[in-house]
Amino acid sequence: MFIDYYAVLNISIDADPAEIKTAFKNQALKWHPDKNPGVDTTQRMQLINEAYLILKDLDARRRYNIEYLNYKKKQNQANQKTHNENQWEEKVKSQENYNQRFEDDSYEIFDEQLKKWMSNARNQAVNLTKQTIDDIRGMSKVGCQAIVEAVLGGVVKYFVWGIIIFLILKACQKL
Repeated sequence: MFIDYYAVLNISIDADPAEIKTAFKNQALKWHPDKNPGVDTTQRMQLINEAYLILKDLDARRRYNIEYLNYKKKQNQANQKTHNENQWEEKVKSQENYNQRFEDDSYEIFDEQLKKWMSNARNQAVNLTKQTIDDIRGMSKVGCQAIVEAVLGGVVKYFVWGIIIFLILKACQKL
């Protein structure tokens, strides 16, 4: 399966390493689970990480660009023959077809080394996304425990002070 990593990061093939890094950070921030409560952004984050892993490596990017140009050539030929451009744009805009914008099962990658690197990048991206989600859950749990401890500590402190003040007032009334 071919994935358009440039589309994932929303950059052109001519992007320099600094632009790639900036685009990665922008997309990662845009689709980070903390910024999208109630939305499962796991797949998007995996694609963003995978794209960055391939495009930041000079050799992997060189190999990818060869496949990318072949893919674009094939895609343009197919679009001219079978797709109305307006229908294609509507498909791309559809939230439901998010992954279809980037993935194409009809294009076979010929560079075996690139296939392996893309597979490794996908595995790393999946693991990184899982780790991020686990970290967020862990931080949430620790944060909740700290809040509970602070609240309970505050309640106990005010309760103890209340008893002390009550005893002092009782003692003053007896005098």
